[in-house]
Amino acid sequence: FQCSPVPWSFSCVIPDTSDSDLELSSIRHQPEGLEQLQELTKFTKKELQSLYRGFKNECPSGLVDEDTFKLIYAQFFPQGDASMYAHFLFNAFDVDRNGAICFENFVVGLSILLRGTVHEKLNWAFNLYDINKDGYITKEEMLAIMKSIYNMMGRYTYPIVRDDAPIEHVEKFFQKMDRNRDGVVTIEEFLETCQKDENIMSSMQLFENVI
Repeated sequence: FQCSPVPWSFSCVIPDTSDSDLELSSIRHQPEGLEQLQELTKFTKKELQSLYRGFKNECPSGLVDEDTFKLIYAQFFPQGDASMYAHFLFNAFDVDRNGAICFENFVVGLSILLRGTVHEKLNWAFNLYDINKDGYITKEEMLAIMKSIYNMMGRYTYPIVRDDAPIEHVEKFFQKMDRNRDGVVTIEEFLETCQKDENIMSSMQLFENVI
């Protein structure tokens, strides 16, 4: 596991460390106590210590702003433009809506993405797609996310992606998800459709692979 606030990969390995407790007094924004973070996440004490050390190294203030987030995330997708996807991902992690990601929010979200149940991961994905956080996903929101993923993966991927691929992708998904044809997808529709449709679940792997 590379200790930075961004390269959240489902294949990452968090190193085992033997460090002492979190150095809570070393930064201005102090994270919650270690025991509380263990209760909120599925990480062990040693994993939390390792994550915190890396987070503090990249972000001494204890907070990650969006510009920093974009800069670090772009390093892992040099073949494309990751700025828009990083913007959406940042907003999903910024649960307090204050323009910064603290260690608590980072590690709780990371726990869901790495070790959460399918239901928990889908809830997190819904939050990502619900850009304006009104409790519904519109076709425009889904298209914005999908375009940002395709832009990030780059035009030099193989097989070559057509320009209209994101639109086709969204049309297919949205038609299946919007069960009552009211033009929006609710969390209930999203969960039910994703869990029942193997094609959608497999396509969701694209989302997982770029976390």
